[in-house]
Amino acid sequence: MELCNLFFITSPMKLKHSYPNLKTQAHSVKCLADTNRRLKLAESLQYETFRILEWPSVCNQVSSFTATSMGTSAARDGLVPIGRSPEESRRLLNQTSAAFALPFPLDFSGIEDVSDIIESSVARQLLSIREISAVKRTLRSARDLFEQLKKISLKSERYYPLLEILQNCNFLTDLEQKIEYCIDSKFSTILDRASEDLEIIRSERKSNMEDLDSLLKDISTKIFLAGGIDKPLVTKRRSRMCVGIRASHKSLLPNGVVLDVSSSGATYFMEPKEAVDLNNMEVRLSNAERVEEQAILGLLTSEISQSESEINYLLDRVLEVDFAIARAAHARWINGVCPLICGSGSVDIEGPNTGGKTASMKTLGLASIMLKAGMYLPATNQPTLPWFDLILADIGDHQSLEQSLSTFSGHLSRICKMLEVTSKQSLILIDEIGSGTDPSEGVALSTSMLEYVKDRVNLAVTTTHYADLSLLKENNSQYENAAMEFSLETLQPTYKILWGSTGESNALTIAKSIGFDEKIVERAQTWVKRLMPDKAEKRKGLLYQSLMEEKNRLEIQANKAADIYSNTMTLYNEIRDEADDLVGREAALKAKETQKIQKEIATVKSQLEKIVEDFEARIRSASIDQLNTLLKESESAISSIVECHKNAEESSVIKTDRSTLKVKLGDQVIVTGLGNKQATIVEPPGTTDGTALVQYGKIRVRVNLNTITPLPNADIIQIANSKSNVKKQGGTRRIKSLKNLSEGSNSETVSYGPVLQTSKNTVDLRGMRVEEASHNLNLAINITGSNSVLFVIHGMGTGVVKECALQILKKHPRVVKFEQDGPTNYGCTVAYIK
Repeated sequence: MELCNLFFITSPMKLKHSYPNLKTQAHSVKCLADTNRRLKLAESLQYETFRILEWPSVCNQVSSFTATSMGTSAARDGLVPIGRSPEESRRLLNQTSAAFALPFPLDFSGIEDVSDIIESSVARQLLSIREISAVKRTLRSARDLFEQLKKISLKSERYYPLLEILQNCNFLTDLEQKIEYCIDSKFSTILDRASEDLEIIRSERKSNMEDLDSLLKDISTKIFLAGGIDKPLVTKRRSRMCVGIRASHKSLLPNGVVLDVSSSGATYFMEPKEAVDLNNMEVRLSNAERVEEQAILGLLTSEISQSESEINYLLDRVLEVDFAIARAAHARWINGVCPLICGSGSVDIEGPNTGGKTASMKTLGLASIMLKAGMYLPATNQPTLPWFDLILADIGDHQSLEQSLSTFSGHLSRICKMLEVTSKQSLILIDEIGSGTDPSEGVALSTSMLEYVKDRVNLAVTTTHYADLSLLKENNSQYENAAMEFSLETLQPTYKILWGSTGESNALTIAKSIGFDEKIVERAQTWVKRLMPDKAEKRKGLLYQSLMEEKNRLEIQANKAADIYSNTMTLYNEIRDEADDLVGREAALKAKETQKIQKEIATVKSQLEKIVEDFEARIRSASIDQLNTLLKESESAISSIVECHKNAEESSVIKTDRSTLKVKLGDQVIVTGLGNKQATIVEPPGTTDGTALVQYGKIRVRVNLNTITPLPNADIIQIANSKSNVKKQGGTRRIKSLKNLSEGSNSETVSYGPVLQTSKNTVDLRGMRVEEASHNLNLAINITGSNSVLFVIHGMGTGVVKECALQILKKHPRVVKFEQDGPTNYGCTVAYIK
């Protein structure tokens, strides 16, 4: 590694006073004007420095973690709050730390930016129902946010900094309740109870409309009976209720008023003379209702306007909480650590352009802003920084995406303005001080500026090419040199600052590494030797290099030791924390799991009961043709519920491999999918699909053979059903009677799956001639999949189509068997297809 020169200046004392107090300077108009000018200049320079240090980019990062529209907008505008004093910055850091420790995210839902609405109310603009509802939602959500923080703070005092933000807020509960009493926010309507007059007006209007509607319906019916219209028509035209009538039958409404005519001119919309008074009353009551609603909105608008300061203060505090949560989320994103605020110091840096000086200087400036804003810093150890009232920079480097090259006069002009507004708590950052002019004059000017700055600012960091400036430390301890480490192997800076070092120039080495002609480099080395009085500098450099290598080796060992210690302490603290609350955590875990299981059992029970109740209700009104379908739908629904709630853990009942499982119709088995309940086999298992149909109480469900275990007669578990009654037993018998449709012969070895009728496995021959029916049935049989069922609906009728269908089913080679229609499935034959 090669080293680059750095240079530092330290302030002689710590002064507690900050930016010049305006009150002490306001002795005359001239002093006041000068102070105002300096304040504006300081704000302008500070804003430009924030841009140079890319603070807006950090604010944009924070905006990604905000929870409210207010926070997102403010962060994107670069308005992340910055502490105006060390105490305020410490308060922001405490808020960030509290938010960082939150066990779960806070709920900001319902909080809206109603500042524009409040401003409109103050300007005496009538607010709409939607705007007033937004104010109510925001007040309620802010109060809910405060309740969340109160609940969390009961567990630990570490969350108090967040609670204190909203502690003294007025949540205007009375205003919220008043709005809720008057307005239905869900439907955006004013409630009748909002005022006594409104309730009376709406009641009278309702009664009047009922009379008007009844009258017009009677008249429209008479017109219809008289042939004056195709069907009775009551409608509204020009805000008045009327009836429709053919133009040719206009005489049916003598003295009626034509309000409108259809586009064809064939229909008139007329107001009968009997409805004139009622329509007039409707218009008057409608206008009165609108006036009363506006009066209510006006009163609520006035209430909101009077609460302007309280609402705006509440919004600011909610925004402060939002920013604290966002800063904590940003800290997690960058793996940041909480910084400490310390006293003062000053730094001056020296070295080549490629040493990473400017990047390090900008990092210091940006970190100082983040400290003031209460943000965590991306560092490995806990960083310590001074608090600065002003952070001013003059950086004209290619590393800034927005900064362009500046002239020498431009640099001096900006530095002059910076020195005019700085105080003992300010940070000055100057890149390439005194450059761009004659070296001798540049050194002289730079030295003079540093002598001026050292007693007037908290910390100054400058970079320069002038080696003579490193000699200032020999005469004044306020200055401090440092070197930026630079790798000659990679030709890249390592961004490590080596305090107390001046380093050496690497210009010739870099030139040779990047491919300069060797003759040029050798000639340059000759000139260097001529300029050096002897070779002492070379020996000094070699000795320095040796010492730096030893220093690096020791630093590596120290870092390893620190890492081991840190890891050990982290592990110790984790084990201690785990042990402190082991019993409590075990109890909480058991309670949580118990609650989860009970909730799932209740859910399954509710779903199954609903299916059974729905089946019993539908079966009462179902036709014979629909019984089988209802049965299969219930079985399918129950099966899906069972599959969804299967226990993932190993059942206490040992599973039997389906290849060796032997059960027959009527056997008792244990079904793990039903919670290890006893059930009865009602359909023998097939040889291909590996399933069987079982009945548990009134429930029939198809289950996998791997989930059932047969029981010998001596081990059958008796399950009592306390809910059995005559009604349910009757329902069970109906289900069993319907099962005849789906059960095949016990000797069958091929499983055809559930006998469930759908549109895809049904062919309807009703209404067809014999030839057409024969063609459609043969086609349906041919396209039906293997080991499937086909529902053939032939109806009763004369029996010709049915006889034709039965003959085809008997002779077709793909039909294994078929079940003719019976008492439970009139007009439908079920065919089993190979």
